Amino acid sequence: MFCPVCNCKDTNVVDSRLAGDGLSVRRRRRCAKCDFRFSTTEEMQILELTVIKRDGRHEVYNREKLESGIVHALEKRSYTKDEFKLLINKIERDIQKKASRNEITTHDIGELVMKYLEKFDKIAYIRFASVYRQFEDVSSFQKELRRMSPKNTRKNK
Repeated sequence: MFCPVCNCKDTNVVDSRLAGDGLSVRRRRRCAKCDFRFSTTEEMQILELTVIKRDGRHEVYNREKLESGIVHALEKRSYTKDEFKLLINKIERDIQKKASRNEITTHDIGELVMKYLEKFDKIAYIRFASVYRQFEDVSSFQKELRRMSPKNTRKNK
């Protein structure tokens, strides 16, 4: 890792800690040349995962697509950058777990996103579900809202 001050590539890790629910590592580093201290964060990265689209096409997994869909659903909602990163990391962890032979369907990804969004922000969940499940009229929204209402959920889940 290059020092951000003197650009020396000889830096040492001084301290490492798990961050973000154990889904990333925060490292304190020190430059061997100028003694500048700085922090870096390492996050999990999904490698060589193929997404099977609804029409059967295969595409390389793209984190930016996942982030973009969730950002769109969360538009004008209140959340922090750290909360968002943690949400994405949790979804990606489950994508990796669910992938079979390094392949996963868009259906499986969509279901995982909805599972996490429903807990994270119910409005964002409804927005995402309306696109993902292709709601065509008000009754589709009403049906989903009834399913989510407290009186329709079992008490001892």
